[in-house]
Amino acid sequence: SSGINAEYGEVAKALFNGQIPASWRRLAPDTLKSLGNWIAHFERRYTQYIEWIEKGEPAVMWLSGLHIPESYLTALVQATCRKNGWPLDKSTLYTTVTQHVKAGDVREKLHNGCYVEGLYLEGGSWDIENSCLRKSKPKVLVEELPILKVIPIEAHRLKLQNTFRTPVYTTSERRNAMGVGLVFEADITTKEHNSHWVLQGVALMLNAD
Repeated sequence: SSGINAEYGEVAKALFNGQIPASWRRLAPDTLKSLGNWIAHFERRYTQYIEWIEKGEPAVMWLSGLHIPESYLTALVQATCRKNGWPLDKSTLYTTVTQHVKAGDVREKLHNGCYVEGLYLEGGSWDIENSCLRKSKPKVLVEELPILKVIPIEAHRLKLQNTFRTPVYTTSERRNAMGVGLVFEADITTKEHNSHWVLQGVALMLNAD
């Protein structure tokens, strides 16, 4: 009884101070959001799960709404390997940024792979006309990337040119001290040498804090 009361007290104190209670954090994906933004994020996560149950897998997946997004991508590769008879240990993911700005622009699901929305670009900006990375706009630290297409592929078929292998992190903290936080790596088209973007610290995030 005293333990339950102590937990209620901790929740009440956190809510009063506009913070996410620790007992809630343990059951949710990593976040740096304020309480109000976290509640809105929670509601959107709930909606995505309910629609997935009732209508089937969404045509465009909001990865930030998944508790362990890397597991979804792993399952995507595994399902494609089973379907095509590929060896799992010799398969990987290939990505490309589409011309679709919003999820509503996508008319149908991919037969192999998925579309992903809600990725945020830090350290650079996206030139939608030329479909490539460019330097950040003045005073803009983070911008939303157009819809990303994620395609499972046999590793030996992957021949990338003029792309920057961009890390995708859960939050702007990137990795924590334990190295946790990296979700996957995306292939982003560039006309600059990769070293330029490494120095700029280019990365993608699942959350704009």
